[in-house]
Amino acid sequence: MRQPLNQEALDQSFLAAHTYNKFEARPVPDEIIGKLYEILKWGPTAVNCQSGRYLFIRSPQAKNRLIPCLNPGNVAKVESAPLTVVVAIDPLFYDKLPTQWTAYDAKAAYLADAALAESTAFRNSSLQGAYLMLAARSLGLDCGPMSGFDNAKVDLVFFQELGWRSNFLVNIGYGLEGGHYPRGPRLAFDEAARIL
Repeated sequence: MRQPLNQEALDQSFLAAHTYNKFEARPVPDEIIGKLYEILKWGPTAVNCQSGRYLFIRSPQAKNRLIPCLNPGNVAKVESAPLTVVVAIDPLFYDKLPTQWTAYDAKAAYLADAALAESTAFRNSSLQGAYLMLAARSLGLDCGPMSGFDNAKVDLVFFQELGWRSNFLVNIGYGLEGGHYPRGPRLAFDEAARIL
């Protein structure tokens, strides 16, 4: 029988974690990026659709291509981070369903309903972006998720050949002390939840 995670793991993943805006200059090596993906890929998605795609931007050349796509307030954040991930959407995720979901022919449903395909792709890519952040925190990394960029520019610069579409960005690295705002309050249970 599985046991609840201990307090240290809960603190690292949720309770003491912060959104970081400044990071140490320490790089995130390929080995850690590989582990990150190997963890996040197991998060559940609708009919195992796995519509999320990930562009790991680490080189100065790639960052120089990303920076003109950012709102001015996010430039320093990306410059500080050793790694910025573009969490993206594959609108043709259903092409892989015959090998990823074998219970029935789910691909046909998405081919027949473009609105269903689009909402499924966006929702599950967003879920997978959250799994990315939890996987990063589980590996001792810190995260700074962001919108505040021009999606169309990012897609033009990075995804023309792949056909992916950007969803949001996550800066990843080893957060600097003082590189985050004080913890903001959270809504109380009765403000945000109901039990029926």
